[in-house]
Amino acid sequence: MNQIAFLPAREDVLSRRKIIIEDLAELLPAECLVHEARELVPFETDAFISYRRVPLAVALPKTTAQVAAVMKYCHRYKIPVVPRGAGTSLSGGAIPQEDAIVLCLSKMSRILELDYPNRTATVQAGVTNLSISETVGADGFFYAPDPSSQLACTIGGNIGMNSGGAHCLKYGVTTNNLLGVKMVLVDGTIIELGGKHLDAAGYDLLGLVCGSEGQLGIVTEATVRLIAKPEGARPVLFGFPSSEAAGACVADIIGSGIIPVAIEFMDKPAIEICEAFAKAGYPLDVEALLIVEVEGSEAEMDAMLKSIVDIAGRHSVQTVRECQSATEAALIWKGRKSAFGATGRIADYICMDGTVPLSKLSYVLNKTSEITDRFGLRVANVFHAGDGNMHPLILFNANDPEDAAKAEAAGNEILKLCVDAGGCLTGEHGVGIEKRDLMRHQYNDVDLNQQMAVRSAFDDGWILNPSKVFPLEGRPEGRQDA
Repeated sequence: MNQIAFLPAREDVLSRRKIIIEDLAELLPAECLVHEARELVPFETDAFISYRRVPLAVALPKTTAQVAAVMKYCHRYKIPVVPRGAGTSLSGGAIPQEDAIVLCLSKMSRILELDYPNRTATVQAGVTNLSISETVGADGFFYAPDPSSQLACTIGGNIGMNSGGAHCLKYGVTTNNLLGVKMVLVDGTIIELGGKHLDAAGYDLLGLVCGSEGQLGIVTEATVRLIAKPEGARPVLFGFPSSEAAGACVADIIGSGIIPVAIEFMDKPAIEICEAFAKAGYPLDVEALLIVEVEGSEAEMDAMLKSIVDIAGRHSVQTVRECQSATEAALIWKGRKSAFGATGRIADYICMDGTVPLSKLSYVLNKTSEITDRFGLRVANVFHAGDGNMHPLILFNANDPEDAAKAEAAGNEILKLCVDAGGCLTGEHGVGIEKRDLMRHQYNDVDLNQQMAVRSAFDDGWILNPSKVFPLEGRPEGRQDA
């Protein structure tokens, strides 16, 4: 190894960079290291494209041992490390710094073990979410969390952000389906948390890691829960004359004790955008749409749907359309899953991720419209209504700095609104860069200091995914990374 320790950490940048790259080349095969300027461009941002930083280099390890070697080296020389999966983060969680190494796990994409008797799968962190269900589907199983980006997003990223998806209403989010991880600590130590067993003694460190946004360690492998496919599943479209009516219907469905597999919400702008893209047969003469999916035997589905239709009737439902075939069901979900991409075809947008109590859905939807109207912006609402995880898409022109600033300001007000309504800043996208300065709106100094103390226990030098999650002001001494 070269003598990087004798170079000042923030001075003589070119010499320092050259030495770091040479050292990493000794730790990784040539195909696992990216450092040429043009090759670094794809790693300068994630799906939160408002901010970009070109990293010092990108490491693409193939094994846990290689991850450990890189972490040991970076820890020794205090080099920031930004973990990255597929780069689908909507909160800036994978945006690097100029002096940071991006540690991308996309080459770690093998399914290591399928254990049907114990209903588990052990996979590398770079395995895509959807590929698990595709692999086990023929054997009658599936992996429940299903974020809209499931075709591309990886299990490692899902663990970092505790991702959810449409079916989280019944089956829970990532933390409810995660049984164990193999993780590399900041100094290169490899540990294992949890496993195939349903519970473990001691502190719930696995629960702490899930949702920690890559700041406690690098997850390289995960053991996840497999679920047997239901006998049948049936999505139904409900059209309403107003968003308020649809929101009230959601609250009454959950309040009645019925738990569908999913309840998804779209307002009129979102309906029009998704229908133009997917041709799913969404009704265009309504102001709001619910996709409610139930599952079980035919008798069970009929009974649940009868109760749900009765509840919807009390809220002036205009359209009730039951899915009649697998093709029709696939189209209904294609429209919903394509909402973000379909919106991107017509405008730039910022996607919010606040979560509110179900009883406040109608109130927050109204206030969201008032906020965007005041800023002169359009909004399309599409979200997981069953658990109150809202995703208003604020449309703007990214080439107009004033318009972009208004969109960001409106988004901040909406997130504060969610907190003030009794909810929280994020349901599944994470805090990242996007919401870090809003953390003080939800937490006081005591709360934040306790969270930062936990982080420091794992990473005293704060080199793992720096500049994310916590406000830059008021960090512990020596943690003013930018």
